[in-house]
Amino acid sequence: MPEFFTDVLNSLSSNYLIIMQAAFEVAVIFLLVYAFLRIMEGTRGAGIIKGLVVLTAILAVVIIFLSQKLKMANLNWTLTHLAPVVLVPMFILFQPEIRRALIRLGQNPLFRKFFRPYSGFTEELVRATFNLARDRVGGLIVIEREVGLRGYVEGGVRLDAEVSAELIKSIFWPGTPLHDGAIVIRQQRIAAAGCLFPLTDNPHFSRELGTRHRAGIGITEESDAAAIIISEETGRVSLAVRGTLQQDLDEKDLTRALEELAVETERKG
Repeated sequence: MPEFFTDVLNSLSSNYLIIMQAAFEVAVIFLLVYAFLRIMEGTRGAGIIKGLVVLTAILAVVIIFLSQKLKMANLNWTLTHLAPVVLVPMFILFQPEIRRALIRLGQNPLFRKFFRPYSGFTEELVRATFNLARDRVGGLIVIEREVGLRGYVEGGVRLDAEVSAELIKSIFWPGTPLHDGAIVIRQQRIAAAGCLFPLTDNPHFSRELGTRHRAGIGITEESDAAAIIISEETGRVSLAVRGTLQQDLDEKDLTRALEELAVETERKG
């Protein structure tokens, strides 16, 4: 009998050590991933990483379900052995499209709030936009949401100023040093001016669209930002969101669109 209890205690002790070791390894991995995400926070890479995590988790669940529950050994072998061989060339060939898809996947509401509501400064932002439009002054105003634009902000001129129609108009006024770039609004403040963004290469958009419009669309393809674009030639106002473009907006249209984005954010948050 004593030997029996000794064997039981040894077994429990061994299992306890295994559990403790596994818990320690999980904790170390969690801390490393957390530290990496903190470093990447505020960049486009954070959205891509989130998308990869979600995609990897989905694939892992599918493989486990197929192999263990449905006993599909051949399909499981294909997914685990042949999938990497196929995926690597696909990532190389379709890198821009996959990057954008991963960013969209990483924007799932399960993660966190998209951005702070527009309601507090919408009126001032709309007033600034149409002051520029009436004077035929071109402008690009980009509103940061969940996917950070830190890299673009650091490439511009830091301001950290309140949103005001007068300041925005002075930034975009022809001849000023910053009028050719865009301003980035972060947490309802002007974070930076003179920022440059990638141009869209989507062939579905008309060739008549200028650089400012293509930059506004491009940043919304690379992130979840919203871009207000004022045409210098026509004075027309457009809004780019998720790689799409709404054109010829009036004050009511722009206000409604910004409020809808705010409602969407509050609902998902």
